[in-house]
Amino acid sequence: MHQWSTSANGVPPVSHAFTWAGHKVLFHPGESIAAALIRSGQLDFGPALGGLRLRYFCGVGACQGCLVSVDGACPVEACLTPAQSGTHLSAAMPFAEVTRDE
Repeated sequence: MHQWSTSANGVPPVSHAFTWAGHKVLFHPGESIAAALIRSGQLDFGPALGGLRLRYFCGVGACQGCLVSVDGACPVEACLTPAQSGTHLSAAMPFAEVTRDE
């Protein structure tokens, strides 16, 4: 477990940040993307199939309900991915619905 130094009020200082949808989000070293987003008040992680919304749910990567894109790359599970300073996060693009010409 990571040991943080604490400030005078006993709360670990937050000195790292990433960008989520154009907004700076502070995080502690070793904290997951999902934990930092939730702590900042961001509960909606973007659109999903069927008109649903992505969000933090299971916390272990099984449900894939917290997918986000880091620096425009393929989606990752926010609950499993450590936050990194200077990255730009956005909602993962929903999978395209496949249509067949009949």
